[in-house]
Amino acid sequence: MTVGTDDGARLWAARSPGDGDPLVLCHGGPGLWDMFGDMAELLAGVTPVVRWDQRGCGRSERVDGPWTSDRFVADLEAVRRHFGLERMTLLGHSWGAQLALSHALAHPERVSALVYVSGIGIGPDADWQGAFHENLRARLVEHPERLARWRELGDRPVRTQDEERERSVLQWSAEFEDRERALEHAGRMADPWFGINHACSGALNDERMRTWGTPELYAACRSLDVPVLIIDGARDLRPRTAVDSLERALPRVRRVILPDAGHLPWVEDPEGFRAALRPGRAGSGRESPA
Repeated sequence: MTVGTDDGARLWAARSPGDGDPLVLCHGGPGLWDMFGDMAELLAGVTPVVRWDQRGCGRSERVDGPWTSDRFVADLEAVRRHFGLERMTLLGHSWGAQLALSHALAHPERVSALVYVSGIGIGPDADWQGAFHENLRARLVEHPERLARWRELGDRPVRTQDEERERSVLQWSAEFEDRERALEHAGRMADPWFGINHACSGALNDERMRTWGTPELYAACRSLDVPVLIIDGARDLRPRTAVDSLERALPRVRRVILPDAGHLPWVEDPEGFRAALRPGRAGSGRESPA
């Protein structure tokens, strides 16, 4: 179905069957699209979910921005209103975790709970980016032929969509701890392939570098009166210590670390992920289940 925004952009959205208020999902990127098919299946019979493609991405209308967090927060508000939700439980993954947190900070009265999955915390990029690139190279080095092809495609000034997809799958395969199934998992992320919106990605990443890690952001998180559940895969390429900045700032937080999962923990530890989401368990404390 199509969700209209206040500036006329049209967003793709879908709600799975089920009773009760849905869990609203915010996909990663920026510049990508909803890849939550596995999660929707995992949560079938537990809770309905709302999935949507962010502005200018995936199945949503191709528009020329604007590419700002404020605009994307407003788009998420349009999704909330479209589905008639007075308040919503948000689940954001990676960049989507940043978006969901930004929405909760802007509209805490409209968020009943926040699930923050595989984010990067609220500190500056120096907290995680160098280690991420080092870990990415280390994972790709395990398969020299993949690394060579990834570098070859990256050096091309222009890539076809097929080449763009191939390079993304090679890079995404490094995100999984299960090395035997890594390419399979990454291939599912790229099926279907909608093309990366690089203008969106570049603008929002630049904005994060200017606005994340500020005293104002830390103060806002310290005042957030919303229960937050942080879920991490311990084997994420982004160091999980970066998320400590957010955990320390939030007054109502619980954190679950899944030891054998990478950046997409619901794929590699579905039972642990579903257990972490059990109703009433977000709020306080920290655990690292075995």
